[in-house]
Amino acid sequence: MDEPMADEGTVNDAQFKPDMATYTIWKKKDSTARGILISSMDDDLMYEYQRYSTTNAMWAALREKFGGTTVSRLRQLTIKFDTYKKVPNKTMKQHLRDMSNMIMELKSAGHNLTNEQQVQAVIRSLPNNWEHMKVNMTHNENIKTFSDIARHLKLEDERLEAAKPDIQAYVAESNFKQGGHKRKWSKKSWKNKGKMDAAGPGPKGGNKHQKRGGK
Repeated sequence: MDEPMADEGTVNDAQFKPDMATYTIWKKKDSTARGILISSMDDDLMYEYQRYSTTNAMWAALREKFGGTTVSRLRQLTIKFDTYKKVPNKTMKQHLRDMSNMIMELKSAGHNLTNEQQVQAVIRSLPNNWEHMKVNMTHNENIKTFSDIARHLKLEDERLEAAKPDIQAYVAESNFKQGGHKRKWSKKSWKNKGKMDAAGPGPKGGNKHQKRGGK
């Protein structure tokens, strides 16, 4: 005996009710999230993005405009990092901080640099008067990461800063020796010199005749 078949309309209605309930819950949550996004925008952005009916669509549009990294932008970041040079008006600590920020920026863009790439980029960025450190860092097997080379460069920079007073004193002493010894006039010497200049030059041998006449 065949079992009675369920009415097709009854089955569809039974499936529709839980689907509708799920949709209603999702729609409520999505509207709340969409409202939070819109309320956090400036007016000009609000007018531009409120046309997106769902949070997902709005977020995708925002990410595409503000959060995405284009191929050209990634190329610019890579070139900037590879050709970056230390400038005289920045300290070594500031220079290394800039390079660290660029590494993080490249990483967030999906381009992870190897430790070797990071170390070589830092070595290339050193100025010409740090040539001795370039050679040292290149052949130092203990330099394997950005942190390693940053630590060595900071120590060298501190050493150079501490040596500056000694260098300046040496230059001053060298200049003094090259200029020759100059007579130091005391206050009394200047006073006597002034009296002699005011009296003018006496007759040749005058002091000798006065001494004889006094006998």
